[in-house]
Amino acid sequence: MRNTLVAALVAGGLVGSVGAVPALAQAPGGQALVARQHPEGPDEALLDQALRGLPDKDTTAALARVGGKGSWHGSAGVRDLRTGRKALEHARFRAGSTTKVVTSALVLKLASRGDIDLDGTVQHYLPGLLTDEFDPVTVRQLLTFTSGLKPGEGLGPVDGEGYENRFKTLTPEQVVASSVAKGPYQGRGEGPGKKQRYANIDYTVLGMIVEKVTHDSYEHQAWLHVLRPAGMRHTSFPGGPDPRIHGPHNRGYQKLADGRVVDATEWNMSDRWAAGDMISTTADLERLLFALFKGEIVPQPLLEREMFTVPDIEGATMSAGLQRYDTGQGVVWLKTGARPGYNTVIAGTRDLSRTVVYSLNSTDAKGPDMNPVGERLLRAAFDLPADPG
Repeated sequence: MRNTLVAALVAGGLVGSVGAVPALAQAPGGQALVARQHPEGPDEALLDQALRGLPDKDTTAALARVGGKGSWHGSAGVRDLRTGRKALEHARFRAGSTTKVVTSALVLKLASRGDIDLDGTVQHYLPGLLTDEFDPVTVRQLLTFTSGLKPGEGLGPVDGEGYENRFKTLTPEQVVASSVAKGPYQGRGEGPGKKQRYANIDYTVLGMIVEKVTHDSYEHQAWLHVLRPAGMRHTSFPGGPDPRIHGPHNRGYQKLADGRVVDATEWNMSDRWAAGDMISTTADLERLLFALFKGEIVPQPLLEREMFTVPDIEGATMSAGLQRYDTGQGVVWLKTGARPGYNTVIAGTRDLSRTVVYSLNSTDAKGPDMNPVGERLLRAAFDLPADPG
């Protein structure tokens, strides 16, 4: 039986789309499996053990940091399969949907300055973007994945057609246009603010709103209001369709449907943009967690109301950019990311007594199952019981 926090991470986008967090699981004897609070530092021996045996069929490299009360960091695996060189501990990687935490923080920061009204609508900020079929969609609904917009088109599954199309460009504007062409969700209980569905489309539209109100690029605004205040000196965004990871990095690999394992390091992420194209490091993402949770980016009252409050909608687990999970003894706030060749997790307790950041070079980053190394790291970091199988 899988522990509930681990299951929440699986449901939360580590290996695919975000879904509802499962109900609290029970151990065979009926005891709830929950993450315990940490009055002392992390168990370094268990964390070291979690990284042993790399590379293997699932993971070619792993980078991890545990912080809060005590700290630990480690790396394992190889920089690339061809040479077998040791993995770079401070490597840059595709951070996937953890980009949404930056986008959410940016939008909330602009809201605190009066540049964006969270109750303002897409129709107001981007007139003509949505057709008359759509009811008014607010900025807050975009932030909390309750907009009712359907996902836009992609270039195919990453284990097949998507890999073959990895150097093609699909712009955010094209993605949004394809979403709008599908129309809104129809039926009972549908409409803006009525149902939470995790999708990249909401944050793509948020990126467009940022550019409209600031008359500046999303990337520069993110640097100005989030990356720079947090001290994220090694975090960047691709230049449009640039498929490369600039700077030191470990290569990522993708297992294809036909069984081949191919190099997926170079990949055009322009369609993911404000929803998932950020390139970062584990140290920078740890800095983001601390700066954000301490109120150094978004003012605390707004932070609590929007980023640490889940909308009152049945089954909702996501706030503005984060996922909430109640262990029964405390709450963990987290975000996951998955791009071909790269899995990322950032997680922490509200009081920052325990934080976890890792990046795995996973050969099936978008697959249905959680990466075993990631599961071992989370169990060790949050002092979770071993999986009884």
